[in-house]
Amino acid sequence: MIKVLIVDDSALIRQILTSIFSADPEIEVVGTAPDPHVARRLIKEKDPDVVTLDIEMPKMDGISFLEKIMKLRPMPVVMISSLTQEGAEATIRALELGAVDVVGKPAMDVQAALKESHADIVAKVKAASRAKVRPLVEKPANAGNRRTRMGYSSTEWIIAIGASTGGVTALRDVLSDFPADCPATLVTQHMPAHFTATFAPRLDSHSKAAVSEARHGERVLPGHVYIAPGDQHLRLVKSGANYICHLDDGPPVTGHRPSVDVLFDSVAEAAGNRGIGAILTGMGRDGADGLLRMRNAGARTFGQDEASSVVYGMPKAAQEVGAVELQLPLPQVAASILDACGDSKVRAVRV
Repeated sequence: MIKVLIVDDSALIRQILTSIFSADPEIEVVGTAPDPHVARRLIKEKDPDVVTLDIEMPKMDGISFLEKIMKLRPMPVVMISSLTQEGAEATIRALELGAVDVVGKPAMDVQAALKESHADIVAKVKAASRAKVRPLVEKPANAGNRRTRMGYSSTEWIIAIGASTGGVTALRDVLSDFPADCPATLVTQHMPAHFTATFAPRLDSHSKAAVSEARHGERVLPGHVYIAPGDQHLRLVKSGANYICHLDDGPPVTGHRPSVDVLFDSVAEAAGNRGIGAILTGMGRDGADGLLRMRNAGARTFGQDEASSVVYGMPKAAQEVGAVELQLPLPQVAASILDACGDSKVRAVRV
């Protein structure tokens, strides 16, 4: 039984979430709190497995409370965040501090929206209960990038990275070790719409390469990292001698838009054995089949190992289908990707 504590200043939201969780036989709501002061007492009394936490609350905001939790008593936390620019900035900060996942809360008709997405909310709480949560260790902007320039400035190589739960900090750590002249890199991170416009600049502050949200039709260049928008698929397309970003709002693939499978499939087709694929921490199996197609096309492929994954779902699924050439702890992923790009050998397509 997964013990859940709900922290939200809205009595209505507490009631809705209690109803959603209580309907699942694997979840027990052990308490609700209107503010962090009550929540702190209930955490000590009830010892919950997962805390759902609102961001905007009286007495102490959710971000400040989360920071205290992750420093003093690390535990899985799922943030309940409004789908606004201010809410997005706070949510990205929460994920950087160690929150496992986020549930988007629209400004209008919250009750209907939460009830409609009840399956997703329950899935995120269940995944959070299995997550590996570590004490907070802040990584200052541009703390990485100790790797020296290795002469990647060409359009030869295309790097594709997919991530989900736990991916905000995993991507930060990987990209902070990329040099300014890294090969062109495309990233799909499962994230609600509105949030990636904030996420990309935050990643940019930690990377020597230029990180931005991908735009439809823009040319893919070395030294740049392109993040899939939170509500659109990102594909790599070959146009003459150039690669370009292609965005579309087609139906979800493997349950997601943007989908990692969509990105990996496109890189397999457009770049073939000049592709490098990496699948990081995340819930579910999105990206497993696409990474296999990349490997079959001759690409080098890497997966984050179980010990360093917040949720060992996507990397595990990719490993099980034979898509991963090499599994690695997170601190070794960036160096392995860059070493593969520096390798002059180009592999043949697998048959």
